[in-house]
Amino acid sequence: MLENFWFNVEYGMNHVLDIKAYDHVLFLIVLTVPYVFKDWKRVLLLVTLFTLGHTVSLILAAYHVVSVNGQLVEFLIPVTIMVVALFNVLTAGKGAQKERVGVLFFSTLFFGLVHGLGFAREFHMWAGKSNNKFLLLLEFALGIELAQIIIVFMVLFLAYIVQTIFRFSKRDWVMVISAIVVGLVIPMIIENNYIN
Repeated sequence: MLENFWFNVEYGMNHVLDIKAYDHVLFLIVLTVPYVFKDWKRVLLLVTLFTLGHTVSLILAAYHVVSVNGQLVEFLIPVTIMVVALFNVLTAGKGAQKERVGVLFFSTLFFGLVHGLGFAREFHMWAGKSNNKFLLLLEFALGIELAQIIIVFMVLFLAYIVQTIFRFSKRDWVMVISAIVVGLVIPMIIENNYIN
C-alpha cells in the first residue's frame, strides 16, 4: 500500500519534472518570476490553484465527464504560458501581481484545467482498470504539488541571488525571464498541428 502511494506521488513529481515535457516548468517559472520569498503565501496559493485545476480536469476526464480534442489542448498549453509571460512583461514593476483576487487567480485555475486535460490520455493509460482512480488522482496531485513547490523554491532562490548579489532590478529580472519563456513557447505554438 505504502509502496503504491510513493509510486503514485513520484509519478506526479516526474510528470512535472520531465525534461521532455518542460511546458509545465515554463508555466511555473512565469507564474513565480514576479515574486520574492516574502510573497511565499501568495505563490503557494497560485501554485495550489493550478494543481486544483489540473486535478479537477483529470477527475472529469478520468470519469468520462469531459472529452476534449487533444490537439486543441496541446495548442492551448503553450498559449496559456505565453499569456502569463506577456502579462509579466507588460506589468513588470507595476505591482499588478499584488492585486487581491484578480485575473491572475482565475487564469491560473483555468490554465490548471487546460494543463490537466493535456495529461488526461496518459492518465487513462496509467490508471488502467484501477478500482480507485480517485485515490490515484489524489496521490498523483500530491506529487505534482511537491514538484511544483521545488521548482517555485528554485525560481525564488535564483531571483534572490540575481537581485541581491548581482543587483539585477526586479523589473529587469521579470522582463528578461518572461521574454526568454516567450521565445521558447513561440515555436511550440507555431509547430502545433492544431493550427497547421
